Amino acid sequence: MNGRIEKRLPTSVPVYLASLDEPRSRERTLTENVSPHGARVISQRYWQSGEESLIAPLKGGTAVGRQIYSFLKGGERFCLGVEFQDRTGKWGEHSNA
Repeated sequence: MNGRIEKRLPTSVPVYLASLDEPRSRERTLTENVSPHGARVISQRYWQSGEESLIAPLKGGTAVGRQIYSFLKGGERFCLGVEFQDRTGKWGEHSNA
């Protein structure tokens, strides 16, 4: 099978994004889309594939993710493909804000 099993919803959710190595150094940003298993997040920096992050929606909840891809979106912003390690699907419930 090629492609995604589930569709990501185009949803802009305000989140805090931080590296697990430096959780206090976080940035406030937005998602472009979300699913119970992952999200595309906008970042001010390039992230290495496999790097782990902490994503916290401003309305509560937290997800630990692993970077699948990172590419330059334009200007000085990057798109990150993040796969959530805890696949309960509950993080996506916060995305309807």
